Amino acid sequence: MKTKFDADELNLITLAKKYSNETKARKLFEMWRWPGGKPICPHCKHDEAYTIKSKPGTKNKARAGLYCCSACRKTFTATVGTPLEDSHLPISKWLMAFFLIASSKKSMSAHQVHRMLKITYKAAWFMCHRIRFAFGDDGVKLKGIVEADETFVGGRDDVRTMQLRKIPVMASIERGGRAKTRVIAGVSQKNLGAVLAECVDKSATVNTDEHPGYKNPLKTFARHDTVNQSKEEYHRVNPDGTISTLDAGFREFLPGYAVTSYGSQGKTGDVVLFSELVVRAATDRRQWYIIRPHAIHSSMVRMLTE
Repeated sequence: MKTKFDADELNLITLAKKYSNETKARKLFEMWRWPGGKPICPHCKHDEAYTIKSKPGTKNKARAGLYCCSACRKTFTATVGTPLEDSHLPISKWLMAFFLIASSKKSMSAHQVHRMLKITYKAAWFMCHRIRFAFGDDGVKLKGIVEADETFVGGRDDVRTMQLRKIPVMASIERGGRAKTRVIAGVSQKNLGAVLAECVDKSATVNTDEHPGYKNPLKTFARHDTVNQSKEEYHRVNPDGTISTLDAGFREFLPGYAVTSYGSQGKTGDVVLFSELVVRAATDRRQWYIIRPHAIHSSMVRMLTE
C-alpha cells in the first residue's frame, strides 16, 4: 500500500520508468486514493476491508487489488467512484494521460493522446472526456472576490453562418483559484443571473464588465464592481486587488479550445471541455502556464479521487 512518491519528481519519464508496471501503478493510485493507508469502501464508507486472493490452483483468478468490505460485504477496487471505473485500460496508461492533459499548456487533443500512448483513438477519446469531466464542478459556491465574464466561442469556417454557430460561455473565477464555467443559451439578464445564483455565494464581491445583464442580478450580492471597457478601461486596481482580469484567461484558453475541439463538438462536449480550460486558466493565480510538479500532482490527485 505504501509507495514512496515525491511530487517534485513528477514527470512523464518518471511515470513511464517507475510506474509502467501495472502493480506499481495500482499501488501508487491506491496511495493517492487512500492517503491514510486503509482502503475505504466507496459503497458505505466503512474503513475496514480485506484483500480477496485466489486459492492456489484455481482457474478463476481474482483481480489484483480487489477488496471486500467487512461491513456491507460488497467488493470494490481503488478505481470505483473515479474516472477510471469500468475501464479496461491499464492504470499506468490512465496516469500518463492525466499527466499529459494536466501539464499541457493549451490542452491536448484525443488524437495526440492516441499517438503518444499507443492506444486506439476511440479509447483516447473516452479517456480525454472522462479526464475533462473530472475537472468539473465540485458543487461548492464561489466566495470572496469573484470575477465573472462571458464570451462566444466556435463558429469557425463559413463566415456567413459564423455568428449562428458561436456558443455563449460564462466563466466565474474565485480570487485564489477555484473556477466554474457554464455553456448558456444567450447572454441575457435571465441567463447570466441564473448562472450567478447557481455558482456564486451572495456574500461575494463580484467583478464584471459593464454588460447590463449583470446589474439587476447582482443587486442582492454583497458588492458589485465593474470596469468600463467602452472607455478602454480593462482593469482597475482596488485596495483588495485588480478588477476584471478574466479576459486574459479567455485569451489563453480559447486556443486550447481550438486545439481540442476543432471548432465545436456541440454543447454537450463543450460543457466538459470548458470545465477543463477555465480551471486551467484559474490555476495558480493565472500562472498555469508555468509547469510546476506540485501543482500538477495536486490537480491529478483531485481529479482522480473526487
